[in-house]
Order: sequence, then structure tokens, then C-alpha cells
Amino acid sequence: MKLQHLLRASLLASAVAAALPALAATEQAKSSTAVLFQGFHWNSANGQLYGDLQAKASDLKNLGITHVWFPPPSDAGSREGYLPRQLNKLDSNYGNEAALTAAISALNGQGIHSVADVVINHRIGTTNWGDFTNPTWGCNAVVSSDEWTGKCGNADSGDGYAAARDLDHSQTVVQNDIKTWLSSRLKGVGFKGIRYDYSKGYAPGYAALYHDAMNPSFCVGEVWTDLNFNNVDGHRQLLVNFVDGTAGKCGVFDFTTKGLLNQALSYNEYGRLRDGSGKPAGGIGWWGQKMVTFVDNHDTGPSESCGVGQNHWPVPCDKVMQGYAYVLTHPGIPSVYYAHAYNWGLKGAIKAILDVRKEQGLSSTSAVAIQRAEQGLYAAIVDGKVAMKIGPTDWNPGAGWTLRTSGNQYAVWSKSTGGGGCTSVPVAFSIANASTVSGQRVYVVGNQTPLGNWTPANGYALTAQGSGSNATWSGTANLPPATATQYKYVKWNGSSATWESNQATASGNREFTTPACGGSVTRSDGSFRF
Repeated sequence: MKLQHLLRASLLASAVAAALPALAATEQAKSSTAVLFQGFHWNSANGQLYGDLQAKASDLKNLGITHVWFPPPSDAGSREGYLPRQLNKLDSNYGNEAALTAAISALNGQGIHSVADVVINHRIGTTNWGDFTNPTWGCNAVVSSDEWTGKCGNADSGDGYAAARDLDHSQTVVQNDIKTWLSSRLKGVGFKGIRYDYSKGYAPGYAALYHDAMNPSFCVGEVWTDLNFNNVDGHRQLLVNFVDGTAGKCGVFDFTTKGLLNQALSYNEYGRLRDGSGKPAGGIGWWGQKMVTFVDNHDTGPSESCGVGQNHWPVPCDKVMQGYAYVLTHPGIPSVYYAHAYNWGLKGAIKAILDVRKEQGLSSTSAVAIQRAEQGLYAAIVDGKVAMKIGPTDWNPGAGWTLRTSGNQYAVWSKSTGGGGCTSVPVAFSIANASTVSGQRVYVVGNQTPLGNWTPANGYALTAQGSGSNATWSGTANLPPATATQYKYVKWNGSSATWESNQATASGNREFTTPACGGSVTRSDGSFRF
């Protein structure tokens, strides 16, 4: 079964390449080093999102992002945009068309492609159930199984959606207007990629049809179905079926990997991450090139903070970085969630892993050699040059490896280079009982550039390990080797700083000398000094 799938995948890729020489290859058609950023969460529809993304363009480039997924851009009957109304009106609760164009332009200026959230399974009328305008469609645009009594279209080619009218994609008028919307309106404001919403609602051949009209640089579908842990292969087969149905033109979100991570991180069942053949048990184990991996998104997980937002299928809030240690080192195209980077304060920890991914050239087709997969531990070596572990059980790859970054129950190493030279060594910092208040974070600020050169705004941001004002804050910074270092912990809210009081040293600061190349050190500094 799997051998047949792999052969089909190879033949399919060759056939598509031969049959479509005029179409630019999407990231899903090659060994991709792309990194997708979901540029919103469930509560982002505040009229300011586009301006926010425009302002963050250079920061996203620095983070290592290549593609930004925007929310649905069209006028809609729902605040979040998932009940589209007038497709060709690009004013929404996220901002107006001018702001949208400016944000896309700013990202493009940083070499980042913008991906539109394309909601075409369903639509609502302008004033009632089915009076579609801009573009105008009649009752034949609605499938025969829809709840609307006025429907007069053909049978649905996928699953139904009760909150709006299910569209009949067999109708020429529907096809032509969606093609024009994608190739003219969306491409006209600068969009270069497609994220298909609710892809299980229509036959994947239509996704391929619309893909060809836009000729995107990125294409991914959302096929979210129930995961039976006793039939994981059946679940990832549904993902492969969508890709096959698009003739390999579009990839798919790896919801199998997402569900397995949920289970592993919630119950320490890390053995679920390895299948019977010794490969990753999610979609990436079958066809990594076509998979887009993620820890959480606007639907599955929280938004601004733990417990806020949709929370339909979340990773445990205190295990999020374990999830990133997995997806950012494994095959597939990984994605980063806006809320985690900018609301949860995890951007620095995420960047540390992304830096390793980029430096070591990991890609959507990287090879995974799983070392351990058991209760309490998952460890793997990827492409022979990056090692990682997640889970409470201790593990390391042994001699010849350099620890690059680590945190609560995760670590990432890269293969040590010959000659013994290096530019940095990992230093783990930990502090507790800082009595933080809402909006404050704890930073390490000191006399080294990675510590901000005594400027709090440029210091090294730590991550809270748990909740509460006195939680432990920790993180691993890369500092110059064999260097005398001074630092303090600082509470910083973006505008004002609260410094630790002086230590019993000549300088009044915490002091140590970083180890030589190949070494590492942990600074477990107890409690914040008031």
C-alpha cells in the first residue's frame, strides 16, 4: 500500500512537471526550504491587522519567514471572514483594500510571498440566504443537498457546511467567477499563494482548476477530519487523496502529525510519533514534500493567551515549544502561528530553532532517523546533521554534536564542525519568582550583543515555564565563547524596565565566563533579586 503510494507520488510529480511546463512550480513541487507564517489568530479582526503585518515585515524576514498566510480578504457576514459575501470587495474587518495592498507590498519588499485564505466551499447572500452579488449567481450555484429551499444546483462533490450555502463548482459561472477573483482581484493586490479553507467540502479537482487560474507560488488545502488513533494510516491516506486529487499541484496541512503531537504531548505517548516502518507517523512520513506542518492555528488552539479563542484541538499550553522543536526540525513545510510568536512571547525560542533549520539546509524532503520513540521521549537525527529530542526523559546524541538551543523538555543540536573553531556557545539561563504582572516579560540583559549590550529592549527574552507571577523563566542564548560576561535579569513591558538589585560582586552584576568552543553551561540563578 505505502510502496504503491510512493511510486504513484513519484510518477505523479513527473507527469505534472511534463504536462504543465508553463506553470511556475509551487513550493509543494520541490524540495522546499519555505517557512509559512500564519499572520493572524481568531481575534485578529480588529481593523488593524494589515497595518500590523506591514509594520512587522522586516521582523518576519529576520525570523526566517518566506510566506505569510493572510485571513480571508473579502467582505463577509462573519467577523473573522469565513462566511464570504461579496468576493470582489476586498474590505474586511482586518482592514480595507488599500491597507491590504500596502501590507502585501511591504512583505514582498522583504522577499516574503503572501498567501490568501481562499474560502470557496460556501458563501452567503447579500441580504438573504441566496441573493449572491459581486459576483452575481443564481440558485444553480447552490448544491441540491443544501439547507436553502431555493437551491437548484447539482449534487455536492464533498462534505456539507450548514452555516452557509454550499457552492456547486460544476457550474461554469461559478468556476469562471472564482477564476477571475483569484487571477485578477487577489493576484492584482499582490497575493502569490493559496490556502484553501474547508477543502473536504468539494472535489480536489476543483482546487487544481483554480490553482491553474492563479498560478500560485504556494498552494495548500485544509483537510481536517476526525483522527482515529487506531487507524492513523487511514487518516493520512485522506491527506494523500487530496494531493492526488489536485494532480500533485497543492499540498495539504498535516493534521495527522498535529493530532499525534497533541496525543504525545498531552499523555507522554511519544511512541505515537513513529510508525511501524520506523518513519514519522504523520503525513510527513509518507509524503513530506506535500505536507505543511503546524503546532496550532486559529481554529485548533488558543489566541492571545492560553484558553482564549477557538481551542478546538490545542497542544497543551506548556508544551508548545516541544511542538515547534518537532515541526521546525522535521520534513514538510513548517508553519509558525502569529499568537505564539507575538502574543505568547515565543518568537526568540522559535527563531533559535529556525536559525538551525536554515543554517543546516533542512527541507520539506529531509530524511528522519528516529533514535527513540517511547513513553516520555522522542529523539531523532534529521539529514544526519540536526539532532532533536522532546519529552521529560533525558537524551543527547553523544560526542560530535553542539547544543544549539533548548528549553522546557526540548533540545536541538547540530553536527560539530571540524577544527574546534566556533563563533558562539549555548548558555541556558533560568530565574524564578520575578513577580511579573500582565504585559511584563523577563529578559537577560548584559555586556554582550546577544544580551542587548545593557539595553533592555535588545536583551535576550526568556520564556515563562508555566503560569503565575512567580513562574520560572528560562531560555538558551548563544554567546561568544571564552568571554567574561556580566548580566542582570530585567522585567520589561516594552517601555519601562525593572532591574534586579546589585549582586555581591565588584561590578554588582551577575558574572561568569562562557565556556570554550564545544562546551555549554547552565546558569540556574535561583530567584529574581529585589
